[in-house]
Amino acid sequence: MRILLAGGGTAGHTSPLLATADALRRLDPDVEITCLGTPRGLENKVVPAAGYPLRLVPPVPLPRKPGKDLALVPSRLRAAVKAALDIVDEIRPDAIVGYGGYVSMPAYVAARRRRLPLVVHEQNALPGIANKFGARVARRVAVSFPDTPLRKAEYVGLPVRRMISTLDRPALRAEARAFFGLDPDLPTLVVTGGSQGARRLNQAVSGAAPVLGSAGIQVLHVIGPNGASDPSWREPVATGVPYVVLPFVERMDYALAAADLMVCRSGASSVVEASSSGVPAIFVPLPIGNGEQALNARPVVEAGGALLVEDASFSADYVADAVPALLGDPDRLARMGAAASQLVPRDADDKLARIIQDVAR
Repeated sequence: MRILLAGGGTAGHTSPLLATADALRRLDPDVEITCLGTPRGLENKVVPAAGYPLRLVPPVPLPRKPGKDLALVPSRLRAAVKAALDIVDEIRPDAIVGYGGYVSMPAYVAARRRRLPLVVHEQNALPGIANKFGARVARRVAVSFPDTPLRKAEYVGLPVRRMISTLDRPALRAEARAFFGLDPDLPTLVVTGGSQGARRLNQAVSGAAPVLGSAGIQVLHVIGPNGASDPSWREPVATGVPYVVLPFVERMDYALAAADLMVCRSGASSVVEASSSGVPAIFVPLPIGNGEQALNARPVVEAGGALLVEDASFSADYVADAVPALLGDPDRLARMGAAASQLVPRDADDKLARIIQDVAR
């Protein structure tokens, strides 16, 4: 069986793609998997590192506003579709799977032209343009959140890596904190803005460092690959309590195991990884886009597993008030973690892999 998985850009697309690839390989060790991406995305690093072949097509950004980029979409799409068709004709997949984003639209068009079975997976509670199109021509459509408005949508959850879906946080906590150079016993805040970082989160939490330190709260702060070069970044004030700053974390399972509380954006991967692991969270949705990040977080927030704070309201003062109060209330944190973990399925990778197998056959 040969499968083409199309998705790239950020961890929001690449993480579920790789989790699905691993699940397909567990079900059938002889499956031939090829990944499709663009030259500018995170897939160029993480897909080869995971041991899967990666083929590239030109990116086709889909602007939301009129302008030059919108006028260039037809010519860019033609070039990307031609490249996708060349790859499809070469590898001859039994099915194509798309995760949305720049690379998926040409893959969807190629699947339609070659009359190949297509499976679409939508990460967000509010689908993007590419997946709205893909859902119209797909054999099966899987979604990460209930009530996602896509045709033929089947709620399976978001595929996450096995190191996270099988994570035993208490058993790994001491090892994880030692890995990052953290104290084994202090209450621990983990901050991450996703694979690209988040300026607002970086400014607010680092600005609250004196208060956090005086409260005995240690911090693992993942500022993003370009965070330290951002002119607005200021190193947190030293307090004698560990405050570890990193550009990127490969071992997200360790970050989750180390955390008593997490502050992060509410992209689909962040919501599902934190919630399925039982980590209480403060979600700060990205204020641009279609509002999908707030919708992603809403089921967990309504269940009592997390707090939701608007980007404009997330400040050093908010962090200084909210974080010590939360970390000083272990019973509340336990209730939040339990509520989150009971809401989010952990077996979405296997469910999606079986859907793909059925379609490919």
